[in-house]
Amino acid sequence: MSLKRKSLLATLIGLALCSSVNLAQAEQTLRLAHASSTDSLINQAMVRFAAQVDTATQGELKVQIYPDGQLGDEAPIVDSVGAGAIDIGLGGSTDAIDPKLNALSLPFLFKDAASVHAFLDSPAGKKFLAMGQDKGFVMLAALDSGFRQFANSKHPITKPADLAGLKIRTPPNPVILATIKQLGALGQSIPFGEVYTSLQSGVVDGVEPELRDFYDQKWYEVAKNVSMSNYVWSANFWFINKDKYEALSDADRTAVDKAVSDTTTWYRSQLDAVYARIQGEMQAKGVKFNAVDTAAFLAMSGPVYEQFGKLWGADFVAQLRHDAQGH
Repeated sequence: MSLKRKSLLATLIGLALCSSVNLAQAEQTLRLAHASSTDSLINQAMVRFAAQVDTATQGELKVQIYPDGQLGDEAPIVDSVGAGAIDIGLGGSTDAIDPKLNALSLPFLFKDAASVHAFLDSPAGKKFLAMGQDKGFVMLAALDSGFRQFANSKHPITKPADLAGLKIRTPPNPVILATIKQLGALGQSIPFGEVYTSLQSGVVDGVEPELRDFYDQKWYEVAKNVSMSNYVWSANFWFINKDKYEALSDADRTAVDKAVSDTTTWYRSQLDAVYARIQGEMQAKGVKFNAVDTAAFLAMSGPVYEQFGKLWGADFVAQLRHDAQGH
């Protein structure tokens, strides 16, 4: 082979290697995991988020979604995001991020969804969601896991006395566990993926679900009484590994932030229609819905605020309560 041809071949190989290196550098994939079902509104939102990021970055940043607890339940997802094994996670388990995030689940903290969203979008809400950065997390948003109700296989719940002695599954949220105990039930923290079989086998008598999870996971098949209490609002926290987030280029980070904002707006816009549809479908399947005496439950909730005021600081809890009411 002539020297000229050897030189040309070397140049072409060099260009090919350079191109493949640049392509590897240019294309990144973020692994996103959550425990909600493939058909859930959460997963629909994540599909939209991934598509928007892909379009905005012209395919240079992709998001690969793992729904249905494929990479673990909510608490393991948090641990994996903190360790960098997963890049983005969603869920209600926050102890490894900052236990104070659980304060959003204090009983009757918010009167309705509009109040929740007003708080989250306010400077006070953004400051609240900044917690966890010293543990290696950046909170992208807090999507509505929604207001939680009481559901069980025994009887309708209309007043606190109806909860007495019932074994109620809760997520591993200390505020919810404390509230259930204060209201007279026996709280059982059981992983999300084990709830159906626990209800079916009688390990627990009921749940305190957000209605979309109740519907998506078919818990209504084994717990036919739903009492509409709105006793706590809970967040589906959306978070990313801090090192991964800060390592993104400015353009990619901007694309992620814009997609988070747009996805959050879309997600909120779907809630009312989804609740109306699934409640109608569950009623058609024999699920019975009833109202509760909210005032009686609210009157019992004071000790929960006192308990977590001692743990997190009375000023912190009082300020959150003030901000949540829009003052």
